[in-house]
Amino acid sequence: MKKSSDSKPLKICLLTYRGNPNCGGQGVYIKHLSKALSDLGHEVDVLSGPPYPHLDHRVRLHKLPSLDLYNPEHSFRPKKMSDLFVDPLNIYEYLTMCLGMFPEPFTFGVRAYRYLQKSEVNYDIVHDNQCLAYGIGKIAQKVMPTIATIHHPMTFDKQEYLRVAGTKLKKMRVNRWFTFIEMQKKVARQLSHIVTVSECSKNDIAREFSINLSKFRVVPNGVDNEFFYPVQNDSRPDNSIIVTNSSDTPLKGLRYLLEAVAQIRKKQSVKLTVIGEPKKDGSILKLVAELGIGDIVHFTGRIKNEEFAGYYSKATVAVVPSIYEGFGLPAAEAMACGVPLISTSGGALPEVVGNAGLIVPPADADALAREIVFLFKNPEQRKKMGEAGIERVNSIFNWSVAAKEMVNIYRETIDGYRGIS
Repeated sequence: MKKSSDSKPLKICLLTYRGNPNCGGQGVYIKHLSKALSDLGHEVDVLSGPPYPHLDHRVRLHKLPSLDLYNPEHSFRPKKMSDLFVDPLNIYEYLTMCLGMFPEPFTFGVRAYRYLQKSEVNYDIVHDNQCLAYGIGKIAQKVMPTIATIHHPMTFDKQEYLRVAGTKLKKMRVNRWFTFIEMQKKVARQLSHIVTVSECSKNDIAREFSINLSKFRVVPNGVDNEFFYPVQNDSRPDNSIIVTNSSDTPLKGLRYLLEAVAQIRKKQSVKLTVIGEPKKDGSILKLVAELGIGDIVHFTGRIKNEEFAGYYSKATVAVVPSIYEGFGLPAAEAMACGVPLISTSGGALPEVVGNAGLIVPPADADALAREIVFLFKNPEQRKKMGEAGIERVNSIFNWSVAAKEMVNIYRETIDGYRGIS
């Protein structure tokens, strides 16, 4: 019997329960994957909850409005209270949030299922971006072939939040917030194919979610060379560190880099630039004050994509201090800019960095300080590492390659769904 995996263009529906184009990774993933799929000649639609992603002009965006309760302009409340009564699902979303849970994945799943049930477009494949809500499971079972990307198991985030929670009350809040994980586990087990971004993530998700390894396909992320590239300047400044860290999330390990900087400062000059903005009353700003390094740590706040290469060009070294990463896009982006890189061995980071950077154990400020000082003192080593990083990114982390691999997975899933052999 003829397979569906011929060369005909596919109609692809990508789902993302939030598509913030500037932080969190979900909007970045959807933006680049959808464009790369369009470049291959496929028809791509995106269903997204707010904040909405920025997409290529060829990609159609279908907005699935929610109460957007985590919008900083109206945090933890609807923009208009009358929105509550438009749909019973909105009332559920608000009340669940009031109880300290995170309802967005669940409610997005319901909205996506409703939308696709009524849609006049006959998509060939639905591709979920780590929502894994019950509604996504119903799409897979009742509507059309469906796969999901899981970037890393959220169980690791929960474990780290619990580790740093100081009181029983805080631990209770963490457990309540992460109740959606059990839903994700159940839905992930229902899907025939799961995409993830590294071998490390594949193994960790399979173990944490009790899923057979045969269901997984590994497709590494690409790097956007429009914004991440080596700037040709005369020389980099001395003793300057750069790190991308857009939140106070404990799993990102920024506290250990700050402690390392405080150590280095006692012996020599050092400057740290943090691409991102910490919470005003969060643990990171408190730690900066406690360590007495406020004068040498600069938080840029949110920056435009066009500014990244310029910031990287002004750094002596880049550091990725994460305790765990399912992939570690900031590591690949730093390498694409030709910046010598120090990374932890957390999660998939050694897979991404390869032999193009220095690897230290996670949660080890002493090791970070030692390797940073080593690179500060060895310009020839920095030059070699910068060149190796550029070469590695150009050969491996490419969105065009990722899209081609993804299409093969789509066709394989479609064949299995239709019982074609």
